[in-house]
Amino acid sequence: MTHKIHDIGVASQIGAYSDAIEAAPNLRWLMTSGTPGLATSGELPTDIVGQSELAWKHILRILEQAGMTVADLVKVTTYLTRAEDIPAYAKSRKSFLGEIRPAFMLLVVPQLVRPEFLVEVEVIAAK
Repeated sequence: MTHKIHDIGVASQIGAYSDAIEAAPNLRWLMTSGTPGLATSGELPTDIVGQSELAWKHILRILEQAGMTVADLVKVTTYLTRAEDIPAYAKSRKSFLGEIRPAFMLLVVPQLVRPEFLVEVEVIAAK
């Protein structure tokens, strides 16, 4: 593994992520834009589970195109528009990340760029 986890015990009290990740020097870095659960056809699932799963599938495709995997993630930032969607989003996220624990930030915001978007995910990866 090219990343060193620095845990001080705070993050583990909240969820499955790390307090900090240190990437080794001389790695390639990948930063995504906010990625909603919007199909490339323009279709949008109406629920948080559908949108979350689609957003994570897009992230996996982006990582694959860059020759990376979820093991290369160092930071995930998620924007939700409804606090009540946190448990469903967390379950979806876990299904894609498994035991991988990047640094993580989740914000609940009043609205995303399109009002029907319930979630956007952006990641930083290094390999």
